[in-house]
Amino acid sequence: MPPQGHPPAWVLDESDAATEGKDAPTPAPEAEKRKLQIVWRNVTLFVFLHIGALYGGYLFFTRAMWITKIFTVFLYICSGLGITAGAHRLWAHKSYKARLPLRILLTMFNTLAFQDSVLDWARDHRMHHKYSETDADPHNATRGFFFSHVGWLLVRKHPQIKAKGHTIDMSDLLADPVLRFQKKYYLTLMPLFCFILPSYIPTLWGESLWNAYFVCAIFRYCYVLNVTWLVNSAAHKWGDKPYDKNINPVETKPVSLVVFGEGFHNYHHTFPWDYKTAELGGYTLNLSKLFIDTMSKIGWAYDLKSVSPDIVEKRVKRTGDGSHHVWGWDDAPAEQKVAATIVNPEKTE
Repeated sequence: MPPQGHPPAWVLDESDAATEGKDAPTPAPEAEKRKLQIVWRNVTLFVFLHIGALYGGYLFFTRAMWITKIFTVFLYICSGLGITAGAHRLWAHKSYKARLPLRILLTMFNTLAFQDSVLDWARDHRMHHKYSETDADPHNATRGFFFSHVGWLLVRKHPQIKAKGHTIDMSDLLADPVLRFQKKYYLTLMPLFCFILPSYIPTLWGESLWNAYFVCAIFRYCYVLNVTWLVNSAAHKWGDKPYDKNINPVETKPVSLVVFGEGFHNYHHTFPWDYKTAELGGYTLNLSKLFIDTMSKIGWAYDLKSVSPDIVEKRVKRTGDGSHHVWGWDDAPAEQKVAATIVNPEKTE
């Protein structure tokens, strides 16, 4: 997600500041580069978090009040938008601009999601795009599904991530006082937004504090983490590549359904500046686009960037795998027919 899917603030790692501004080290032998150093503190915390989330899921379906369930879904949507419409599309890619009220709202949503501050999340996501599928990519998908989903949070960062971290320009985001405020007070704001308020508010309508904590806080938080991580894992593994067959990201509709339009990943990595993160014009699988468009109508979002159909079609015909609807099967180039057949074995002439 999630991003996407920046590690929560409690995930232990070495300080990025140690290598800030330094030249990249001499590449180590492959065995040394890929040596995993497990952070057992993180493993333990994630195990207990997921056990608590499973219990919270049980309470959600069996004991929680209906209004508590609705509130949990509402928090899930707000959390998701804090990542997708906020940290990702607004701040990491600057695909649209937001006025102060929207920036404050999305920062609150992002704090609710607890995937670290916007400044840290956007930095890692810019690393992911600049060095995609290399050792400088925080969740390098070429290292397997588990690693790109959650394993990257259970081990020390690869040295190349720290060596190249200084190449990411964050001056545009550091200039935003809202983001600086969130970063400065994150360890106070995060517990309040992510755990304390979601646990307290349901008690106002008679829900038990026990149910509220495990359902609205733990279960909701862990669920948002995992669906966000699917963008790093599943959306880099299973699906078509209609826009660029030479990269790992794919089009994955199920991921887009649960992560508000973020699963159209082959499009996104081909055109990362498009606020839609997809070619789709509708909202069926793109709740984030609906939210941004709504904010645009009330004047809180503006300068929405998109890609013209002409440019998309040209790119599809130049680098796509032949699965895009712009191609009639009989008219597609031979090499793209082969690529499409590999992606979709059942497809024949």
